[in-house]
Amino acid sequence: MNLLFLMTDQQRFDCIGYSPDAKVATPNMDRIAEGCAFMRCQTVNPICQPARTALLTGKYSHQIGTLQMSGDLDFSHPTFPQALQQAGYWTAGVGKFHYLQTWPWQTAKGKGVPLTSLRTEMKGLGYDHVWETSGKQLAMKNHCDYCDYLQERNLLDGYRDWVDARGPNHATPREELDADGIPWPYAEEDHIDCVTGRKIREALSERPKDQPFFLLGSFCSPHKPFDPPQRFLDQVPYEEVDDFIPGEKPLTLKDKKILWKLRRAYKACVLLVDEEIGKVFDLLEAQGVMDDTMIVFTSDHGEMMGDHYLVQKAQFWRESLQVPLAVRHPAHLNAARFDCPVELTDITATLLDAAGVDPQSALSKSWPSFHDIVPCRSLLPVIRGEKNAVRDFAFSECRGNWSAITSTDFKYVRQHEGGDPDHPKENLFHTASDPGEKMDLAADPGYADQLTWHRNRWIHVMESTPPAQTAWAPLL
Repeated sequence: MNLLFLMTDQQRFDCIGYSPDAKVATPNMDRIAEGCAFMRCQTVNPICQPARTALLTGKYSHQIGTLQMSGDLDFSHPTFPQALQQAGYWTAGVGKFHYLQTWPWQTAKGKGVPLTSLRTEMKGLGYDHVWETSGKQLAMKNHCDYCDYLQERNLLDGYRDWVDARGPNHATPREELDADGIPWPYAEEDHIDCVTGRKIREALSERPKDQPFFLLGSFCSPHKPFDPPQRFLDQVPYEEVDDFIPGEKPLTLKDKKILWKLRRAYKACVLLVDEEIGKVFDLLEAQGVMDDTMIVFTSDHGEMMGDHYLVQKAQFWRESLQVPLAVRHPAHLNAARFDCPVELTDITATLLDAAGVDPQSALSKSWPSFHDIVPCRSLLPVIRGEKNAVRDFAFSECRGNWSAITSTDFKYVRQHEGGDPDHPKENLFHTASDPGEKMDLAADPGYADQLTWHRNRWIHVMESTPPAQTAWAPLL
């Protein structure tokens, strides 16, 4: 069976058409959900690099040393594309990887990682074919294949300046956000996601036809800057819908107007990617392989977009933590909807399982210590109807600031900053009745048993998944 893994960057769970609370129509993403959709998938870390390196290895970000977007993944960790190569697959990675975060934030424009010079190293992670983008904001620093594309058209310097002018990321709404949410200033065909879509189709067209294929197609939208070409922005009406989840401070009318503008552009970015995915499906059908291909769709994390008086990601709130996950298995086109807890890295195990590869063996090694602790779990037993769930809860963490346990009906949060060892800061939300997570029940004696149950599972995860040891010195 062929494997196609499609990703977006920073897409909320409710910005996909099959969601009960859908805020945008996505007919092509919805085609993937004709197989099934997992409605409670939590990213293991709501920041780009930690989530993506966890996906690559099937391990938690604290196990592989990528808890924060700082530093690089150690390439000694086994990866799932390597395992697919060994199983006879032709493998390709097209679009955003973000396995490296070498440079500190003050690095000068254009002085980041020369990704195009690291092709051999990227292929060593298990890709026979690589065409890599840095990401929208990261292209200001790094040099990638998309930067080459822009440079050939004398657009690179202008692009970097334009992205820079859209303003920095913020944790809370600020006036500078008003610089974002404007249309893409160049030809539509030069937008990063249009180029990525073409490169995905090129790779599928030029692949060897005597092998099954695995392709990671990783788009950069709807990550900031929210930069849809005008054609897509025209498809989304500007709406002043005041449904923001209340936060630490109230949003002013000016805040809301800026966020309504950003919401519109964000949705338009989703439409762009949806159209590109539709073109990929057209190619698979023309090649006659659609019914021989399992397609998986997800995002690395969500986007707060003003909820809880926050923007961007890195938060334990649902809008940052929960992501869409749809799987189109050609033998199981049931349009099933599953509410069981799922971790983002369960995709890693599912892809390997679909290829007939045991995830635990493939992602483990016997030395150095702790490389054989692989928490990801295949979702195929759920998809096939053999089990109702493969885990009782999902674990998430971020930057060492907090970690969380999300079960079917509750979310437990352990906040690590400035904590009292005798009185740790904990939150408990009954997400079944309070999906906006507005009411903290941690101090309510009526929920003491639930608090203890979730705390014990948090302790278990932290105690049973130590960081894997690494080695670099040569042997005689």
